[in-house]
Amino acid sequence: MNTRHFLLSLATAASTLLTSLAADPTPKPAPDSPAADPAPAPTPPAQKMETVTLATGCFWCTEVILQRTKGVQSATSGYTNGKTENPTYEDVCTGLTGHAEAVEVVFDPAVIPFETLAHLFFEMHDPTTLNRQGNDRGTQYRSAIFYHTDAQKQIAEKVKSEVDKSGKFKDPIVTEITKAATFYKAEGYHQDYFDKNVPNKTGNYRYCQSSTIPKLKKLGLLKESDQ
Repeated sequence: MNTRHFLLSLATAASTLLTSLAADPTPKPAPDSPAADPAPAPTPPAQKMETVTLATGCFWCTEVILQRTKGVQSATSGYTNGKTENPTYEDVCTGLTGHAEAVEVVFDPAVIPFETLAHLFFEMHDPTTLNRQGNDRGTQYRSAIFYHTDAQKQIAEKVKSEVDKSGKFKDPIVTEITKAATFYKAEGYHQDYFDKNVPNKTGNYRYCQSSTIPKLKKLGLLKESDQ
């Protein structure tokens, strides 16, 4: 075989091989893709807070107990369910506006269910004295649960009935269970009254000491600085 014939044969073979490779239908494997990151777990929805308005007489005494109760986010002193718009403390003290001294409570039902809070309500005052707590007399000192939902109303009535039948109190419970109306926040000096005045022996701290410290002690909420 001469050189020219050999080179011609080699070129023909190479052309045949390239044509065969181009016509090969076998798919080539795709390169490996990186594994996708797992989807993040959904964030559970935040627990919705609830609001209820409670009246147990003087709001100075009510506020501090609720502020120290686990699960209560805020406790605000004010006036509710009266007929006068934007009443002052002096207005409410006349007993003519129809308001009750009350505390608006924002709480986490996952920590303190309303039924537990309702039982605490009956522990923190005498619910058998109509329009009176101790020496404080007048409709502004009435015992009342001002509910914000129908569920709260049902639970409040249930707990009231249970406590009434339990024999805990000698006299029948006179607590009013009424739908909450407009709540007016009390003047600034009424807010956090116990904690601002009792440790510093300012304001009407002696009243707070005599009326509230026994309740705080009974409920296990007393602090060393309170005495």
